[in-house]
Amino acid sequence: MKAVVYKNEAFILEDVAVPIPDENQIQVKIVASGFNPVDYQMTENRSEKKHLHSPILGREFSGIVTAIGKKVSHFKVGDAVFCGSGSMGSNGTYAEYICVPEEIIVHLPNNISFEEAAGIPSAGLTALQSLNRMQASKTDSVLITGAAGGVGNLLVKLLIANGYHNFILTAGNDRSIASLIEIGIQPNQIVNYKTDKIEETILYLNGNQKFDIVIDLVGNTMAEIAAKLLRTNGIYVDVTALSTQHSREILFGKGATIMNISNYAYGLDKKYDYYKNGLEQLKNLLEKKAIKPPLISIIGSLEVDTVLKAHQMLRENKTEGRKLIMKIS
Repeated sequence: MKAVVYKNEAFILEDVAVPIPDENQIQVKIVASGFNPVDYQMTENRSEKKHLHSPILGREFSGIVTAIGKKVSHFKVGDAVFCGSGSMGSNGTYAEYICVPEEIIVHLPNNISFEEAAGIPSAGLTALQSLNRMQASKTDSVLITGAAGGVGNLLVKLLIANGYHNFILTAGNDRSIASLIEIGIQPNQIVNYKTDKIEETILYLNGNQKFDIVIDLVGNTMAEIAAKLLRTNGIYVDVTALSTQHSREILFGKGATIMNISNYAYGLDKKYDYYKNGLEQLKNLLEKKAIKPPLISIIGSLEVDTVLKAHQMLRENKTEGRKLIMKIS
């Protein structure tokens, strides 16, 4: 099969062996693969680099089942599926085929495309975990930084679907702001963090009160701003692992409860039901039209240039509220 392989600090397109499923695995011909910030972070000197389990990157996909192991019981050849494979697959998803455990894969929702489905698993599971763990009440005030990205988009949709409306969001450009308005957010709930006096504006929109819950999807300098805007003993949800020494000092001084969000943790412990149950929940919400799939941008086929383009767009925060997708077959 063809795959984009990370080798000697560069990507190359080459032919590699097609993975063969073991007795509990499913082999899938990948139709579409989603890109995530962790993809480019794995190629840099960050904590994410230790999660690099294969020279073929990519952590989510949709496709068609092409072979099954002898103990697989809930899938058959020809089934349409999607999956957040993370580091649990035979290889990453910048490839034509992958084998994954039966326990983490789910049938495709019946009302969305393969390309839309490929953009859901990583962001959707992260958003769902954030929602479930923070256990907000309907009256809690919530700040979400970087809300137009893949995780933020789905998290906002989940909040709305569950009756939450008391939140303020940040976004970085007009198209990202437009993408949030398109899903039902009011303009006075959105702050452009590049042009506004961000701290003052956010506080003003929240009645000059600090927030009960802050969800940081950006990190670095924004983590420091977000930490300042949290109330004493508030809940700080860190989805980035990009907090700074200063932001951690601020949060310690506030006596904050810090929740680190990681899908990877469940794979390490082989708690596969986390992935399947989460994807089933998202699938049901999509089929009932309680939430809509993310806006997507298909940026190319299985080529090195596609990968490089996606990584650059993610690194420079130029996705403009759309999930980046690679068409494989």
